[in-house]
Amino acid sequence: MPQMIWNGHITFGLVSIPVALYPAEDRDELDFTLLDKADMSPIGYRKVNKATGKEVPKERITRGFETDKGHYVIVSDADLRRASPERTQQIAITQFVDPSEVEPKYYDRPYYLEAVPKQEKGYALLRETLRKTGKMAIATVVIRTRQHLAALTAEELVLVLDLIRYPQELRDPSRLHHPGTGLKAFGVSEKELKMAERLVEQMVEPWDPSKYRDEYRDELTAFIRKRAKAGKVEEPEVEESAPQETKGKVIDIMSLLKQSVEKAEKVRPRARARKSA
Repeated sequence: MPQMIWNGHITFGLVSIPVALYPAEDRDELDFTLLDKADMSPIGYRKVNKATGKEVPKERITRGFETDKGHYVIVSDADLRRASPERTQQIAITQFVDPSEVEPKYYDRPYYLEAVPKQEKGYALLRETLRKTGKMAIATVVIRTRQHLAALTAEELVLVLDLIRYPQELRDPSRLHHPGTGLKAFGVSEKELKMAERLVEQMVEPWDPSKYRDEYRDELTAFIRKRAKAGKVEEPEVEESAPQETKGKVIDIMSLLKQSVEKAEKVRPRARARKSA
């Protein structure tokens, strides 16, 4: 289990529910070592005093807020809590909404909430209420030095807290180039639209996240091991490939859609047969 990063209470009207907050994600990324090309020695990171150029030991590092040029106020972890004790120790539910009302682009990072032993009643009550009503709680929570907006949902036996972005954190997409709704102007025919809809219908199946994995990681690891086995450990020379010509090229979308539908229709019966078996 990862390290607990926060503990406090969920405030639900006048109800106070003690909980602990844990990261829900575990990023499984390849761990690369940065090297000096000159002699392939690993490169380290140091925290250096900008005035003296000397490395500063961990126990001497503190947090400061610059009030004027070159003038700082020291801010400890205790100060962060004392600045607003109520906000830093609670997940304050402000309203309940239908989950469909929150667009996917607002979701940022998930956390699990753990019930405090021998004080599980409020946790169980809120979890079952969310499940039975099908609603999602919108709340505010302070983590480290920032107040976040969050969505609180029930997932089987656990309460999940998803940090969600503030509207001003999302860039305005209106500046991007994108086609309008007049499909005829872009050469999209009714037949192509119907064929695309048919392809979607062929590819519809229940969501099962367990069947997905980082396939690129496997391929990259295999590629690296193959190079190591062949004794090629240094960076190879890369040949520049000619850019592909795409401008002005006519793509027969209808033909590609038909091929895709035919392929999906062949795969689907085999998949259904495996499930039945």
